[in-house]
Amino acid sequence: MTTIFTRIIKGELPGTFVHRDDEVVVFMTINPISPGHALVVPVAEVDQWTDLDQKTRTRLFDVAHKVGEAQKKAFFCNRVALIIAGFEVPHCHVHVIPANDMGDVSFANAAAHADPDELRRLAEAIKAKLK
Repeated sequence: MTTIFTRIIKGELPGTFVHRDDEVVVFMTINPISPGHALVVPVAEVDQWTDLDQKTRTRLFDVAHKVGEAQKKAFFCNRVALIIAGFEVPHCHVHVIPANDMGDVSFANAAAHADPDELRRLAEAIKAKLK
């Protein structure tokens, strides 16, 4: 069965994209823990990150690193957290989260929803620092 992330990647469902290439996409989560929280997702539907082939795994983490560096510049945060939980959607995804304290990396603090205009604004801020 097609995952919700594949449907977002294919444009069947809306997504606020920060990056897209043949192997990996980055889009803003609709349940952010902190402003600027993005997901790095392989295009291929692979359930667990430990099942990714080496090329895709390398690309996934390279892109996550670049996004994290851009988030530091865009949001002036103390750190950028990287979390792989893998329980929410059966499609590998890496949470890249601007953080100033431990509360910024707790899924208990995730928003129930996010304003689409705010997600677009935050995505543009990251994109601007990726260049």
